[in-house]
Amino acid sequence: MIPFISKENVRRALQYPQLIQALREAFQQEIVTPKRHAHQLSEQVNSSLLLMPAWNPSGHTGVKLVTVAPQNKDTPTVHAVFILFDSITGVPLTFMDGEEITQKRTAAASALASSFLSKENSSHLLLVGNGSLAPHMALAHSYTRPINKISIWGRSVEKSESCRQTLLSFTDLPKNIKIEVSDDLAGSCMSADIITCATTSKQAIIKGKWIQAGTHLDLVGGFKPDMREVDDELMAKSVVFVDTFTGAFAEAGDILQTLQSGSLKKEAIVAELADLCAGRHNGRQSEQEVTVFKSVGTALEDLCAANLVWQYHQQESNENASA
Repeated sequence: MIPFISKENVRRALQYPQLIQALREAFQQEIVTPKRHAHQLSEQVNSSLLLMPAWNPSGHTGVKLVTVAPQNKDTPTVHAVFILFDSITGVPLTFMDGEEITQKRTAAASALASSFLSKENSSHLLLVGNGSLAPHMALAHSYTRPINKISIWGRSVEKSESCRQTLLSFTDLPKNIKIEVSDDLAGSCMSADIITCATTSKQAIIKGKWIQAGTHLDLVGGFKPDMREVDDELMAKSVVFVDTFTGAFAEAGDILQTLQSGSLKKEAIVAELADLCAGRHNGRQSEQEVTVFKSVGTALEDLCAANLVWQYHQQESNENASA
């Protein structure tokens, strides 16, 4: 029987220091990541199926399958599983919870990018958005920069407080971090060293006039061409990095809309994450630069995370067998 690895076990297997380092190495490897497949399952309820494959020819192959059912009321609208195969033999090794993998690898990729793009002494992190991904973003960023203050802004104060309580429950969050709910987005933007946005907004939330020199912005929410989180003024004054050029130029509204308006010049998009990891670009060039990292996700990250989960599962199984 093919083993299933639950959300709880995926969570236990994926610790941010190890995942961030594994992603740094994976972005330097020859991993094949075709464009993801998207299929509409029902026009009546607008449900869809996404397939995200990736493989290392001499290692493992993985496919994340995601269903989106916006009409759901009593259950989540997004569900996902990940299936891991041996690339040489084609044998299926395991399948595991895909939602936990997505949240962990998304946060870890942003923290990895921040290690190249934010100022080394960055201490104030602002979360814009208070959904399920937000606490993961904060925890991951705390592993690459000396964060001592986290501000949370969202349209619902109640949800922001819930996000704060979730963060306080994390036993692996550094103890010296002050966590607050903000009702002043402009003021928080002006004082933050790192701003991470994880929203589903279709209108710019962050204004360029609020952003001070030296700020790093991490944009993970706008994953469709009609979505965006920052305005034209901000993009015009920023040095922009992306997780992959392929994904950014196909799906990232913050990139596509500002390229179309002319506020962002294509030459201002200077590198993708693989360039940073391989040392082809050094990242931040000065203390005064405003840097933007725009990600839409890549199956390479899913495969990297799944490999760590599989290694953890095998080690745990061997220890149990010998006990």
